Amino acid sequence: MKKYDVVLLTDARYLKPNKVDWYIQQVLDEDAYVQNALESHGLKVIRMNWDNDKFDWSQCHYILIRAVWDYFHRINEFQPWLKKVSTQTSLLNNYDLIQWNLNKSYLFDLQNKDVRIPPSIFIPKHTKGKQRSLGDYCSNNSWSEFILKPAVSGAARHTYRFKRGEHEGIENIFAKLHSEEDMILQEFQSKIISKGEAALMFMGGEYTHSVMKRAKAGDFRVQDDFGGTVDHYFAPKHEIDFAKKVIDACPYETAYARVDIMWDNFNQVCVSEVELIEPELWFRNNPKSAEALANYIYDQIKLKKKNKVNYKVA
Repeated sequence: MKKYDVVLLTDARYLKPNKVDWYIQQVLDEDAYVQNALESHGLKVIRMNWDNDKFDWSQCHYILIRAVWDYFHRINEFQPWLKKVSTQTSLLNNYDLIQWNLNKSYLFDLQNKDVRIPPSIFIPKHTKGKQRSLGDYCSNNSWSEFILKPAVSGAARHTYRFKRGEHEGIENIFAKLHSEEDMILQEFQSKIISKGEAALMFMGGEYTHSVMKRAKAGDFRVQDDFGGTVDHYFAPKHEIDFAKKVIDACPYETAYARVDIMWDNFNQVCVSEVELIEPELWFRNNPKSAEALANYIYDQIKLKKKNKVNYKVA
């Protein structure tokens, strides 16, 4: 018999913090919404950091991945752990979906399914032959301004904005990053500054709520880590429909999802990112969304127990 129904997976920094600032408090509050909603179904829930090598992960029905916000700094540890634990229990979202979403090359999969993305170039990790320069990649298009970032990243890690002719200033940075990981080069979409970026949340494939993220003055990064603001946002139907098209284009069913949309340089809605691994979902803006996720998970656990198999959402 399983000891826990759901493990809320987190970063060790957020498990039992000695000092709680506004940022950590948000993490704790978000988990509390989900935990309370799950426990209202009579489920046994525990919070645990992913790198706890003494915890028996086979003793739970599901791992719900939450604020594992150190994974992109420790990807060489996280990936083997993820593969191993996926053989011991079930992940939400599932292992294959996480693997698909880990690398931003998924944007090109979406584009192939007629989902609009910003003009982008995928630059695979350099492994052999002469390494191409950033200037070489920039010269292959007519863009006037660029965004460079790793294909596996979060919290705007190594994200650079520069204009045509300014690439020399980060050539050395690019060369180092390019030798270590895949990169993405995109045309900068200026409306991220004037209009912001909307995040639309889905639980069990159904839309629940949205927020608008805006960068602070003089910046383009909308994350609150960099002084950005987050406000309630009532997404119109055509934006919800667009985000639902993104969800439907994903290769597996989603237990939870966040679709970040922006407006391109032609003022057309496009997808900037799809967050399926450890997104902030702003349950505090709509507590009923935590209940919707809990309902979905409860139904999966009932089905799993009924069938008495290692059921995985697919």
